[in-house]
Amino acid sequence: MTVHLEIADGVGTIRLDRPPMNALDVATQDRVKELAAEATARTDVRAVVVRGSEKVFAAGADIKEMQAMDHAAMVVRARALQDSFSAVARIPKPVVAAVTGYALGGGCELALCADFRIAADNAKLGQPEILLGLIPGAGGTQRLARLVGPSKAKDLIFTGRQVKADEALAIGLVDRIVPAGEVFAAAHAWAAKLAQGPAIALRAAKESIDAGLETDLETGLAIERGWFAGLFATEDRETGMRSFVEEGPGKAKFA
Repeated sequence: MTVHLEIADGVGTIRLDRPPMNALDVATQDRVKELAAEATARTDVRAVVVRGSEKVFAAGADIKEMQAMDHAAMVVRARALQDSFSAVARIPKPVVAAVTGYALGGGCELALCADFRIAADNAKLGQPEILLGLIPGAGGTQRLARLVGPSKAKDLIFTGRQVKADEALAIGLVDRIVPAGEVFAAAHAWAAKLAQGPAIALRAAKESIDAGLETDLETGLAIERGWFAGLFATEDRETGMRSFVEEGPGKAKFA
């Protein structure tokens, strides 16, 4: 298998394992989708980490495989490619990408599907598809622009240049930089902390934010309102409010 799901402390780690560069061929894309669905369904997974190896997150698509595809083949494959990444973006649980080494092309697009990105201080990210006479095809033109703004996204996509960790942090492409040897521990710690939180409320927060960003303010407020009221039917809401009244804030233990 080129991708694995490992579970510890309520955290499901989706680990890319296709040496040497974790190139995202069709089989790997399909496996990512499969494991994203499994992480979504499993009740013992309450948060998710997406990671590669110590030296590389994912250096992009398998170019040799893509070179062999003609227009007709890619018309068939393009939707499946996007769907495999969207499956990660739609995991209704907190997702953090642990970015080590190179996250280029499809690797960068996969990191964009996370809610939070922790990068090694030696990481390099980019969308170099233009150098192949292409554009990003796994969500890069859409998720990158939504994350860093259209102007910065166009800079990266038009030029195909790679950005180092410090610039990625400055433009909002990553959220935190740590020494290379600490990336996986930091990502797991972030996810494990959230795994102890109220699962339905976290899902409500994620879906309200993500869905709200795709619509107008009034519709977004309606989405939030529906989730907010609905949470009053949950055991977690009862636990959280009871703990606040009896013990003070931040001490609730959620099942």
